[in-house]
Amino acid sequence: MEHALSAACAASVRAAVTLGLPEALGDTPATADELATAVGAHPAALRRLLRALTSYGVFAEETEDAFVHTEKSRALREDSPDSIKYLVLWCTEPWLWELWGNLDESVRTGGEVFTRAHGRTFYEQLHTAWPGSARTFARAMTEQTRWSANAIADMLPMTGAGTIADVGGGQGLVLGTLLERHPTLRGFLLDLPDVVANADARLHPGGELAHRVRLVPGDCLKDIPVEADTYLFKNILGVNDDDSVLILRNAVRAARPGARMIIVENCVDDGPGKRLAAALDLRMLLVIGGQKHTRAGLLSIAERAGLTVRRVRPVDSTLHMIEATAPM
Repeated sequence: MEHALSAACAASVRAAVTLGLPEALGDTPATADELATAVGAHPAALRRLLRALTSYGVFAEETEDAFVHTEKSRALREDSPDSIKYLVLWCTEPWLWELWGNLDESVRTGGEVFTRAHGRTFYEQLHTAWPGSARTFARAMTEQTRWSANAIADMLPMTGAGTIADVGGGQGLVLGTLLERHPTLRGFLLDLPDVVANADARLHPGGELAHRVRLVPGDCLKDIPVEADTYLFKNILGVNDDDSVLILRNAVRAARPGARMIIVENCVDDGPGKRLAAALDLRMLLVIGGQKHTRAGLLSIAERAGLTVRRVRPVDSTLHMIEATAPM
């Protein structure tokens, strides 16, 4: 029954964020009435929400009706250095609830159900009809990348590399981190035109790293028009196997012989974060017909693209890094 009612957990966490509870609660305990006044909520109803949240470890009741932060609730504050506020909002967007009810259809067909529900593909709908959701998506991706940028930079030695291409690199947070670590390194940021247009301010003309970066608008499924020593593919192979292979082959065509190919992805069957990866995998199936891969599946994609895999290492609890090279 708890599993069947687990939507209540997601809804409670979303309600906490949208009400502003994590920001309303400071460093000292507060009562439900005090919090209700701060966020403009019904006191009795807010107490019921807090009861549910504390059962999930989001906030704690230190003494009767004296609520305090936990590690989980602090992560929902926008000013937290490890904030996941927008990731939580992105995982609980209202349009997603209806789709979950059609998971059985996705499993029967092996494809997404979004287009039938809304009359156009997810990204078309997101960027034309849901500007607020699109902004949440952009902020969520920034949060997600901020977590991993330093970990990836720590793991990725760039000795001898003059250039790196961040393929599908979003706002360029990982690229910016690598450029800051390595003063002689130059970079390319490749992504869709509207994504590149909103890249990290450090990479735009006038930014502190702009003189070492070229912003390249385009579609990696069609072409990767830069030659580099290293190519980075972080969380962009969440499509079908054939398209994943195509992206890597496009890079191979542009690359110098023996160029390094670095793939950073979630694995649904490896590491302590595999339950999270499995949930993300089902969401991708519903919304875009995409997928998170198994470890063996990722290695197969790399090999089909002609890459030689050198090693596989965990980045954190949810990500793995595959280090490979292009053909000589």
